Amino acid sequence: MTRTVVESKTKTAVLGFDEPFCVIGERINPTGRKKLAAELEAGDFSTVEKDALAQVAAGATVLDINAGVVYNSNPNPNETEPPLMTKIVELVQGLVEVPLCIDSSVPGALEAGLEAAEGRPLLNSVTGEEERLELVLPLVKKYNVPVVAISNDDTGISEDPDVRFDVAKKIVERAADFGIPAHDIVVDPLVMPIGAMATAGQQVFALVRRLREELGVNTTCGASNISFGLPNRHGINNAFLPMAMAAGMTSAIMNPVALPVGPKKLAEKKADVEAKGVILPPDMDDEAFCQLFGLGSTQPRAGKEMEAIRAANLLTNNDPHGGAWIKFNKAPEAEGAAGEGARGRRGGGRRRRA
Repeated sequence: MTRTVVESKTKTAVLGFDEPFCVIGERINPTGRKKLAAELEAGDFSTVEKDALAQVAAGATVLDINAGVVYNSNPNPNETEPPLMTKIVELVQGLVEVPLCIDSSVPGALEAGLEAAEGRPLLNSVTGEEERLELVLPLVKKYNVPVVAISNDDTGISEDPDVRFDVAKKIVERAADFGIPAHDIVVDPLVMPIGAMATAGQQVFALVRRLREELGVNTTCGASNISFGLPNRHGINNAFLPMAMAAGMTSAIMNPVALPVGPKKLAEKKADVEAKGVILPPDMDDEAFCQLFGLGSTQPRAGKEMEAIRAANLLTNNDPHGGAWIKFNKAPEAEGAAGEGARGRRGGGRRRRA
């Protein structure tokens, strides 16, 4: 069986057909997050710290680190991204013990992340584009790390799944020329939005089976792509992930955290309830209110997608005796509203690793 090993200084995550599904937390990424991008440019890493801790608490087994901020003061990412990547990697691995995934389109940032990371991180990513192959595969070989291989090339992203398979095969073969084994290639077959292409789900399931059977490689994807542009995206994601796992997918880059209910939504719901004549106990706290009316939680916690993944692990016998499922469904400790494994600030302001 193919096994892709990713390591931190103290922990190992294994991607494999007979291993529990590997959740790669995607939140430490400023793309589309203006507030986070502004914070990073200002040297404020408080959101990065919160996201790292919350994702591990929710069950992420690897954390993706992306430092792709376009600074207003300097729009050249080749100058700004490498030192920022180093800073974030050092910060995150000082807070949590899970392995990291170094994510960038800037070669200098990839190498900066590899130099700063302890253990054996996952590199994200290489494509079938000739220039990218020549830049990234030598880094993969030099640092002896596994790499995400995205199934597009110089012609772009094809809607034809056979073309995407051929691109993946090309990357695996080119990697072999560098002495990189297939078990260190994690293929992203590219998930298309189901709202734009009705066969997108069927395509990726078939592609994952081919990648497993014909190339013997592990696979990953940007899980939320499948539901882009549609209502109730969590419902679609919750169905997609177990189906992809059954087809042979072994990991996903995704958000494992259900974001907390904010003050605005909380106030709106309370006003709506009171307008309907419901009298609330005067001592009811916000968390109890959220639980009673099905709003979620005032604290970050594991999302519904994590519930679907853990159930699928149990059903595919990748959760022996159901231990992880039982632990996941136990009532949270009074201290640990964010979920299992959380660590935060304690007395005296010290930080502890998760």
